[in-house]
Amino acid sequence: MFVITPRRIADSRGFFSESWNRARLAEAGIEIDFVQDNQSLSHAANTVRGLHYQAPPHAQDKLVRCGRGRLFDVAVDIRRGSPGYGRWIGVELSAENGRQLLVPKGFLHGFVTREPETEIIYKCSDYYAPECDGALRFDDPDIGIAWGLTGAPILSDKDAAAPLLKDFDSPFTYGG
Repeated sequence: MFVITPRRIADSRGFFSESWNRARLAEAGIEIDFVQDNQSLSHAANTVRGLHYQAPPHAQDKLVRCGRGRLFDVAVDIRRGSPGYGRWIGVELSAENGRQLLVPKGFLHGFVTREPETEIIYKCSDYYAPECDGALRFDDPDIGIAWGLTGAPILSDKDAAAPLLKDFDSPFTYGG
């Protein structure tokens, strides 16, 4: 997992930034072939999306950024046998800070919006496959994510009904 902050070139008009550059990431040891871009807009603060995964054979690496507003982005290790199994990392992504989170295959992904009208944009290394789509509970006490909610979470029916980690048979295995 990596937090990436692309360089911004600013002037009186605003800024320019390369949000993804295959050659630069390869220089840093990250070689991913992205095939799909996704965009999501959440109207209200405290909107929670996740924790989601896409199982093999269509597992996805994701490169996540915030196009507008502010969000807290989270990745959770669900690779069986991993020393980090069930542990999470979270980072604030905003249009202002320009940070990105690279979420590898074998990790849950989710976020909570901190501001109204927050937009998230992310690249995926495989196409969406509904038969491989899955989720775990965002508020699972065994994971213990400190979401920093300032009100009741706004959830989809799918996310509200998602199972807990203790009831989950992970399709991912730690490779060392």
